[in-house]
Order: sequence, then structure tokens, then C-alpha cells
Amino acid sequence: MADDYAIIDEDEVREIRDALENQTLTSAVAKIQDYFEQIDRVELNIAITGECGSGKSTFVNAFRGLGDEDECAAETGVVETTMEPAVYPHPKYPKVKVWDLPGIGTPNFKADEYLEKVEFKRYDFFIIIISERFKVNNVLLATEIQRMKKRFYFVRSKIDNSIHAEKRKKDFDEDKTLSIIREDCMKGNGSM
Repeated sequence: MADDYAIIDEDEVREIRDALENQTLTSAVAKIQDYFEQIDRVELNIAITGECGSGKSTFVNAFRGLGDEDECAAETGVVETTMEPAVYPHPKYPKVKVWDLPGIGTPNFKADEYLEKVEFKRYDFFIIIISERFKVNNVLLATEIQRMKKRFYFVRSKIDNSIHAEKRKKDFDEDKTLSIIREDCMKGNGSM
């Protein structure tokens, strides 16, 4: 199963990467969904991972075209909500399974136990959701994925919260703030 996803063309990977780095979450999701049309005969298990509270379940819902309160949506909350890996089929591509994983780094999912508890090796592709700053658990996840010779992307969530917090400053500049966030993400990516 894991070798089946190797059919990804490098140009398609670049397009998806560009969409994730330079476009809105909606357009990045649309780019990934377009790609799924080409692979509808291959089962693909995508793990959505990251720290608790980073927006993983909300991303799962957006990825599937659902709101957080829609029927069959992943449960979201302001406290630790996802307590075991939960699979959600993509509504248009039944062979694509989106796995909402619990957050790493909580008392229930300590970093040194996380990979085994969530059966990390079972997934074909990973999306690491990062809210706020790039942290050590994000590096741990990415390093393990690379060790398994699998692919992943980082998605920076909750940028609206960062913008809102920065607006309190007298010299607020939205473009500058977004640029700082983008540079931090790229620096974090390059640390592995």
C-alpha cells in the first residue's frame, strides 16, 4: 500500500507544495483534491498529525468539505478532543482515508509513546498541522516520517489568531506579519 503512492509525479508534488506554501488553505485543499481525481483507484491513508489544539480536526473537516458542526464531521473542541485515531473517508474519493490523529505532547500522548500509540507506520502520507510557532514535537514527527521514507507537508493553521494578536501593535503591518510567519515556517522546515 505505501509503495502505491509513489505514482506522484514530481511536477504534481511541486504544484501541491506551491499551493500549500503560497495560497490559501482552500486553494491548497482544492489542489490536493484535484490530484485525488488521478489516483481514485489507489488506497491512500493520510494522517493529520501535530500538537493538541493545533486545528487537526478542523483541517480534517475542511479537507473533506465539511464544517465543524456538519453531520459526519470530526469532533472539534477547546480541550483535548481526539483520543484515538479516527478514520474519515473522503466524500468524493472513497479510497482516500483521512486519519485524524490525537495531538502529540499531552499527558495522554507523550512524545516518547506517541508514534507507537497512534500506529504511525500504518499511514502513507502525513500532514503536520502547526499553530503558532514551530516546536520540537513538529521536528520529531517530521524526522520520523523522513526516517520511514514517506512524504509530508507542514500546514500552518490559526494565522488569523496571530494577525489578530499583532493588530494591537501601533506599527502593525499585515504583510510583514505574514512574511515573518512564512519565514519561520521555512526555517523550521529547513532544520531537519
